[in-house]
Amino acid sequence: MIDLYTWTTPNGRKVSILLEELGVPYTVKPINISKDEQFAPDFLKISPNNRIPAMVDHETGVALMESGAIMLYLAAKYDRFQVAGDEYWHMMEWLMWQMGGLGPMLGQAHHFLKYNPGKALYAEDRYATEARRLYKVLNTRLAGRDYVVGTGTGSYTIADMAMWPWVSRHDFHQVELSDYPDVQRWYRHIRDRPAVQRGYHIPKFVQDIPEG
Repeated sequence: MIDLYTWTTPNGRKVSILLEELGVPYTVKPINISKDEQFAPDFLKISPNNRIPAMVDHETGVALMESGAIMLYLAAKYDRFQVAGDEYWHMMEWLMWQMGGLGPMLGQAHHFLKYNPGKALYAEDRYATEARRLYKVLNTRLAGRDYVVGTGTGSYTIADMAMWPWVSRHDFHQVELSDYPDVQRWYRHIRDRPAVQRGYHIPKFVQDIPEG
């Protein structure tokens, strides 16, 4: 059995979506970050960086923090939602792009544009501009592709699952998905997957999934 320590954030939703897609049993352990539960001593033993998500796999004894590491672990353990050969490295490059660029930069856009508007106009402009640039990069990558890895129909992988919850907050970034038609197409295609709809609402319902 897997324990998933998570909350209703894009990083948390990445892993709950993957677990729902895998269809494996797991137990949800909510960590309410608005109540500082991420600083509890027991949680810090699993996630020393006091961030969600974190995971404990009781079958193997492996405990992990960091969403990217958790996703790579689960994809390897169950040999699903990853690819082989040269495409593996393309999956890795786009997963790393999400971890190092899309996630952190859109997170800053959330902070300044959604939650602290009017306090730092330079920061708002900087991160709004970067958000639009990143959406453009993703839109270019998705031209002629169903998913970020492969060509044509391609392969649905953990790279898509890692990006999608961040794009689901496009309104937080003051981005109209219609300005990025290939991202919009990709977003809606993944949104309609039953496992994505289930995983989005873990550990609790907050809102309906944005239409995009």
